[in-house]
Amino acid sequence: MITSSADRIKEYTDKGWWADDTFHSLVESTSRLDPERLAVADPPNKNDLSGGLAMRLSYGDLDVAANHLAEQLLSAGAEIEETLIIQLPNVVELVVSYLAASKIGAILSPIPVQYGAHELTSISKVLGATKIISCASFRGESLASTDSDLTKLLFGGGSSNLRLSILLDRSDTGTPLLDQHRQDHASVIGNANSIFTICWTSGTTGTPKGVPRSHNMWLATTKSEVQACDFKPGDRLLNPFPLINMAALGGFLYPWAMFGCSLYLHHPLDPAIFLQQCQEEKINFTIAPPALLNQLAQSPEMWQQFDFSALRRIGSGSAPLAPSMIDTFSRVYGKEIINFYGSNEGICLLADTQTAPTPEQRASMFPRLGMVGLPWQGEAFNFAKTKVVDTTTGIEILEAGIPGELMFAGPTIFDGYYDGDNGSFKKAEGSFEKAEGSFKKAEGSPSDDGVFDEDGYFHTGDLVEICGEQNRYYRIVGRCKDIINRGGMKISPSEIDQVLEGMPGLKEVAVCAYADDRLGEKVCACIVPIDKEETPDLAAMVAYLEHCGLAKYKMPERLEVFDALPRNPMGKVLRFELSDSI
Repeated sequence: MITSSADRIKEYTDKGWWADDTFHSLVESTSRLDPERLAVADPPNKNDLSGGLAMRLSYGDLDVAANHLAEQLLSAGAEIEETLIIQLPNVVELVVSYLAASKIGAILSPIPVQYGAHELTSISKVLGATKIISCASFRGESLASTDSDLTKLLFGGGSSNLRLSILLDRSDTGTPLLDQHRQDHASVIGNANSIFTICWTSGTTGTPKGVPRSHNMWLATTKSEVQACDFKPGDRLLNPFPLINMAALGGFLYPWAMFGCSLYLHHPLDPAIFLQQCQEEKINFTIAPPALLNQLAQSPEMWQQFDFSALRRIGSGSAPLAPSMIDTFSRVYGKEIINFYGSNEGICLLADTQTAPTPEQRASMFPRLGMVGLPWQGEAFNFAKTKVVDTTTGIEILEAGIPGELMFAGPTIFDGYYDGDNGSFKKAEGSFEKAEGSFKKAEGSPSDDGVFDEDGYFHTGDLVEICGEQNRYYRIVGRCKDIINRGGMKISPSEIDQVLEGMPGLKEVAVCAYADDRLGEKVCACIVPIDKEETPDLAAMVAYLEHCGLAKYKMPERLEVFDALPRNPMGKVLRFELSDSI
């Protein structure tokens, strides 16, 4: 299915922002040119995750495996443009499944392994999906897929309607169903504007919503990252994030396909294994959560145990970065940290050494994309447009220091949410109409239900303020629905988080709102101490924040201690769960 209008496709194609490459065409190209190059490697602890020996597939092996898997999917009744749910950890089978789905023109809807029967039932109902690709178990426990009413296509046996397998025999080229299918549906399978994935929003403010994205939308995201991440052909990429949304698909899967890289998988995050992989596989680029980078910055002896000489750049994000951490990595370790801020809908902000040379800038400031006169070069500066609007009036904000909602437009942005009951798209005379479901279409239509404004800008829900030299930057100050309203004073929780990141004795920290009869809301600090025997108290925290110069009305008035903060699969703190639990 194609969700973009003909006008949008023509405009972006004419400008060179969208083209004809699909995920499978890129991978197949490398398979032809360099079949023996390593394509993808399992995590070394795969047997503990999903069972079976760790595999390492060359591009030639990968193409053969994907063809055979595509044949199995077609044998199971998979159809052109059918949405297949997939629930797998980061193992080779997941990458093979992405490639096989692309080859048959199916749409993959990846879900976290953490999702249970409730989430799976809701998602399958929205999608109208009837099949799920999964495995028998994860870390010895059943996944939601094994209890669902969906047709189960499982790797590794177990109770399934069809047992899937990875076949690597290059001499066995017999895939008659795939050959005929690709011939019959070439116009759909080869169209880079066809929807390839329906990922799901993080759900930090409510029920997750489906986000359909085409090959071209994903590739535009990759193009916007190339300069900052310094991707090069044949790079070795280590992916520790689940291959289900922007951080992994936009940060690893599509760059891997575009540059013919070697992709090393890791999941879930195990610092010891992660660091060992970085050294042994001579990794050139990876993304790591702020907590791990903070730990490494504070532990030179841990860093010096390993040889990271091949590593050029490290990405991070999803939480405030500490300037001191960025400084340590740059000045002491000789590695630059790139700050990412993105979403499944296609938001893509990056702060790198070019745009934010100082640690203080890179920790919290992102280029104001679309502003006339920016001095930097790169694809993102050519095609992305942003603005800030007042959350109440919708009037554009042009002054520094005034929080407003970030609006985003350009070729990385999706066309609208897929969130109807038993919903699906259907083609009708070249356009897409809703069939039992709801598709909130882009292009500035009044029927967008507030997803886009009249000029086609996406309402991101992120609060930012203009800042920096000549107003060339944005600073993220929170989510529109995360803002704490203390007696009419609006407080950004992420601002306080960032200050508390530097407080000694804290492993994790996030603030949230709690109800107050007089003021409406007050600030609660939720912490995970490094040592429970030396847990900071509220007075010590307030003293630290006062020393840092934080305004008194932003001070926490309550402290709660946790074993771990609730996070979504992307690692973002779920503030609404914190608020509900205190």
